[in-house]
Amino acid sequence: MNDIAHPEFKLTRKFDPQRSRHFLNGVQSVLHCHHYATLYSQLADDAEIVDGKKLLRESAEQACLAPLVSYYADHGIESVEDRIAIGEAYYSAMGLGVLKVTGLGCAAGRAELTRSHVDEGWKKKWGEKNTPINFITQGYVAALFSAVLGLPAGTFTVTETQSIVSGAEKSVFSAVRV
Repeated sequence: MNDIAHPEFKLTRKFDPQRSRHFLNGVQSVLHCHHYATLYSQLADDAEIVDGKKLLRESAEQACLAPLVSYYADHGIESVEDRIAIGEAYYSAMGLGVLKVTGLGCAAGRAELTRSHVDEGWKKKWGEKNTPINFITQGYVAALFSAVLGLPAGTFTVTETQSIVSGAEKSVFSAVRV
C-alpha cells in the first residue's frame, strides 16, 4: 500500500488580551474545556421546544464552513483527499477529538471519531447515555463535506449512528445529501 503525502495543516493561534478573544487562522474561535462542551450539549439535548440539537448542529455547521472554505482557497488545497486531511486536522486543532473521514461521495459520506472531547467529558461527568450527544460534530461533518465538495451549508444531513457516550468503541456519523 502506498503512503499518500498530504499538505501540512498550518495553524496560527493568537490571543487578543484586550478583548479576551482567541483566533485560529484569523477566525475568532471559542476554545473550551469538556465541562463547558458537555454542559451546552446537555442544554441542547434538553431544549426540545426550540429543538436545541438542531440549533447546535446548524450553528456548528455555519461556524465551521467558512473557515474551511477560506483555508482551502488561501492554501490552494484542491484535491478531495487533501481537503479531507486538512478538515480532519482542523477538527483536532479545535480540541474536539480525532475525526477520520471513511467515505465521501457526491450523495453521502461517513466519518468516525476514535477520540471525542465531548463524549469523554460527558462520561466522566455524568456516565454513559443511551442516545448520542455529538451535535457539534454532526454540524462539523456537514460543514466539512460541503466544503470539500464546494457545496453550500445545508447540503448534508448528518446522523450519529454509533456513539462513544453509549459505550461504543468509536462514534460513527452518516451523512446524506438533502
